[in-house]
Amino acid sequence: MQSPLFIGVDVAKDNVVLACSQASFAVRTVANQPAALKAFLQTLPAQSCIAMEATGGYHLRLADLAHQLGLRVYVLNPKDLYHYAKGVGMRAKTDQVDAALIARFLAHEVARLWPYQPATKQQRTMDQLLGRRAKIVSLRTALQLACSQASSIKAETAKLLKGFAALIRKIDQQIAQCNAATPEHAQQVRRLQSIPGVGVLTASWLANLMGRVKFKNSDALVAFAGMDPRPCDSGQKRGKRRLSKRGPAEGRRLLFNAAMAAVRSPVWKDLYASYRDRGWATTAAILIIARKILRIALAMHNTQTTFDPESIGKKA
Repeated sequence: MQSPLFIGVDVAKDNVVLACSQASFAVRTVANQPAALKAFLQTLPAQSCIAMEATGGYHLRLADLAHQLGLRVYVLNPKDLYHYAKGVGMRAKTDQVDAALIARFLAHEVARLWPYQPATKQQRTMDQLLGRRAKIVSLRTALQLACSQASSIKAETAKLLKGFAALIRKIDQQIAQCNAATPEHAQQVRRLQSIPGVGVLTASWLANLMGRVKFKNSDALVAFAGMDPRPCDSGQKRGKRRLSKRGPAEGRRLLFNAAMAAVRSPVWKDLYASYRDRGWATTAAILIIARKILRIALAMHNTQTTFDPESIGKKA
């Protein structure tokens, strides 16, 4: 019986390049099409591991097919591989080199990696809608800043901004429809909105995330979101803590905005003031509230309950 293999894949729109941590496995290129990918994957021994970078959607076909065929699949953060390549002294960057690097990383780090869990159609749609909305809002803001002093094109700018507003309203309608697609998800979104400061966008993102990923505890959720403080200590030195920022940036933005709204509500106001009185900077105090919102949201998800104001006194 052939031993499981560790396969690294460099994914592009048209082709994928595959390498293995075992030198006897020849690097090969396969068309990024279902039939060709399936034919290759079926040649791999059972329980083989296959890893690839997240590539803006091009990797999903391979990841989903490999998962369906019973292989262990890992979708990696490109930033991790960038630093890993520097750490091991890589001097070149080609598709073949990248595939071999991913295979090497997988073979050494597999025990600490999160296995890939395919999203449902509804979950994937929600991710796309939230990402699309965030990009459009960013473009609208850039337009406002660029043209705020340009009186000669004021009418044209106003017309474009009106178009942006209509587009955002359309996406908001699609988000509402996606939330309503299943009664359980719709109920979860409503429960999460019972947390003061959490609006429909943050609730939609949280419900979508927690419906897909099964977190062992609230620490795991905070770390996944990249909102965990990263120590920077050495000897007697105690460096400044900064967020790890390893999770989805849009999720952190939504959570920070939710916390900013929360600290103006009667439920959170006193707690926020207590952090400020203890010397925490404004941003740091808001981030503490954001982490509390995350922990409370997970507890509500696990117990299927609405917000309890008493829960704000628990661990941040």
